Amino acid sequence: MKLLSRTLSTGLLAAAVTASLNAQAMNKDLAVSVDVDTKSNGDVIATLNITNQGKGNQKILSWYTDLEEEHIFKITRDGKEVNFFGPHYKRPAPTEADFIKLKSGETLTKSFELSGLYDLSQPGNYEISYDVESFDLFGKKEIPSMTTRTMGQQSMMHADVAELSSNSVNLWLEGVAMTKGNVQVNAKPTAGAADCTDGTCFTGRCSNSEKTSILSALNAADQITNDSVAYLNSHSASNPSTRYQTWFGAATSNRYATVKSNFNAINDAIDNQDLTFDCSCNKSYFAYVYPNQPYKVYLCRAFWSANELGTDSRAGTIVHELSHFNAVAGTDDIVYGQSGAKNLANSNPSQAIQNADSHEYFAENTPYQN
Repeated sequence: MKLLSRTLSTGLLAAAVTASLNAQAMNKDLAVSVDVDTKSNGDVIATLNITNQGKGNQKILSWYTDLEEEHIFKITRDGKEVNFFGPHYKRPAPTEADFIKLKSGETLTKSFELSGLYDLSQPGNYEISYDVESFDLFGKKEIPSMTTRTMGQQSMMHADVAELSSNSVNLWLEGVAMTKGNVQVNAKPTAGAADCTDGTCFTGRCSNSEKTSILSALNAADQITNDSVAYLNSHSASNPSTRYQTWFGAATSNRYATVKSNFNAINDAIDNQDLTFDCSCNKSYFAYVYPNQPYKVYLCRAFWSANELGTDSRAGTIVHELSHFNAVAGTDDIVYGQSGAKNLANSNPSQAIQNADSHEYFAENTPYQN
């Protein structure tokens, strides 16, 4: 069965602290459509088309055109969003090489099998659309004239978050058993059973030097997490400090309590859970995890070249990845990099407290802030 699609244009959703400040501008240069096929073997295939309708070249961050890189589809069953079982990465901030360039009139077409990474196991009415957003979706831009609003002593700036979405396809599914999900992405085969040292396990052919580096980084991650917990306990929503506001924005009692709870959970994971580190990832990123599979962290190439402490460090990477687990803090990757995290804290504190890099940078605290 093939379901026809209609084409919607790109929107730029201006992120705001209150709904009354939200505004949306349209960019009609890109058009997006999704078709869905159900195969006789039960596979559910979504075909994504992104067309440059403008006269000049357009670009889009490649991560948001690849289901093995990002959670790019919004799928609901009977009105409730289903679980996504794919990996969550820690990456460096995007560079020009991370963007796809579309010439005028050019269409990017890609197909994805959905049942391996989304929970389509139950019968119901499903609604499927392509739906992504990022500060960097169409390339870094200088934040235009900011809207400034004083909230107590906090001056809040509202930066633009770019959003790209498609039509919605509706269909009934009897339920598709997951058979291909939760697999390693571009990883070497994992050799044998896990090798464990004092409750920390290693898979993916970790060398002795890599094991030593991991254990040292884990100890450093414990130190900066303990510092974060102590720091948050010594402050409050009414006295949050520059450090808190830099990475999480304006404090409310609920947001502050969420951040405290997140760091307590990260600390508990380091101190009390059996952690596994896998050395098999060949990607250029720092690391990734499957949020529904605690507590296994896949370490990638950038991890090994990072400093143990400091910005985007090995210790911070461990904090970042542990925060992703649903059993810990369930954070997401809304923005990457210190600049993006600071902008997010200024523009949308409610999202900042859900952002993994924001937690990492608060814990690393470089440059140092009281």
